Amino acid sequence: MPLLTRKQAILIEIESSYADSTVPTGADALLVSNLSITPLASDVVTRDYVRPYLGAAEQLLANTRVEITFSVELVASGTKGTAPGYNKALLACGLSETVSSGTSVTYAPVSGSFSSAVIHYFIDGVRHKCKGARGSFALSAEVGAIPTLDFTFTGLYESPDDSALPTPTFNDQPTPLIFKSSNTTGFNILGHQAGLSSFSVDVGNTITYREVIGGATPKEVLLTERASNGSVTIDAVLMATKNFFDLANTDASLGALSVTHGTQDGQKVQFISSKCDISDPSYGDADGITTLEIPFTLVPSASGNDEFSLVYS
Repeated sequence: MPLLTRKQAILIEIESSYADSTVPTGADALLVSNLSITPLASDVVTRDYVRPYLGAAEQLLANTRVEITFSVELVASGTKGTAPGYNKALLACGLSETVSSGTSVTYAPVSGSFSSAVIHYFIDGVRHKCKGARGSFALSAEVGAIPTLDFTFTGLYESPDDSALPTPTFNDQPTPLIFKSSNTTGFNILGHQAGLSSFSVDVGNTITYREVIGGATPKEVLLTERASNGSVTIDAVLMATKNFFDLANTDASLGALSVTHGTQDGQKVQFISSKCDISDPSYGDADGITTLEIPFTLVPSASGNDEFSLVYS
């Protein structure tokens, strides 16, 4: 019987130690869209030998790994102080989690002791297991659409098997809010409260699969660097109001960037940065209105690990 494309599920759980025997359950299910898996991603090595006749040479596979991408809706859990249902994906992307009971949950970058996850992907009775997974994500928000977090993970390959689809429980991923004026507030870039059309941030983790002979961990997916950046599209204003061109051209012009999505307790997600470095604004057009697209880089302070935070409250 053919496998039905619509019958899919993805589960994710944080590992106690790297690539251990942790097994996710239906309670670890994620409500996702744009789910894609490369179940066997390898570097192809060709046996480039000489023969007295034509024909292809045998190919060998090296550095075999699994690659998974998916999107989740940018929503809070619905309860203040309770992590969103996709928090394990955030942790496996080099973030820490700080819970303030009954108040908020905050995610911020770290530069060591990175968490890893085990991901199980099911498609109508076939299970692909991906251990030791680490990744990165991008936040994408545009007026009139559901804002999303778009994840990309790389993990260790394990042979797939036949396994019944689990019964998923989509905990703490309630109905999302459209990115619009009645749901989204507090946008500020370098002290200017602009008319915002779109907002995007790429955490910018560098993820590398590495394999060595011997050693304590012969196969591992490593997070080796982070360079967070993004862009905003805002309504253009007079230079007397805010001259973003001069600010971009001034080396020391770092400032604050923030936006809050959601207005009720338990549904708010706030993005905050105190060191936003803008560059090369350019003009655009939206419905006959002149806009500015402003790219930016998020820079940590001297203490590090503070170039941005995501606060759920």
